[in-house]
Amino acid sequence: QVHVVESGGGLVQPGGSLRLSCAASGSIFSINNMGWYRQAPGKNRELVAVITTGASTNYADSVKGRFTISRDNAKNTVYLQMNSLKFEDTAVYYCYADVLTDSLHRYDAWGQGTQVTVSS
Repeated sequence: QVHVVESGGGLVQPGGSLRLSCAASGSIFSINNMGWYRQAPGKNRELVAVITTGASTNYADSVKGRFTISRDNAKNTVYLQMNSLKFEDTAVYYCYADVLTDSLHRYDAWGQGTQVTVSS
């Protein structure tokens, strides 16, 4: 079994910064991509950023230049540094890991989500 746990959400003023962390643990043989999605009230879940094992990255247009995704492969951890936050960044942020388990079962493991609220 694989567990994914996010941390670092909270309340921040417009223009502020937050850093989200996400750690995967359990019966992990390897992890391919890791990434972040978000879901605002009344909206569909959308991709924010993804990073490969080799540190190639892809971002949603709405966050390019403001958010940075990174990972520590040794710790099975992915980070999302969010700068210049805007009201429209308010959402629940979900982390996922494309996991290959010790029993060679591959699936996307998801965290429970962490709330990010941008408000003055």
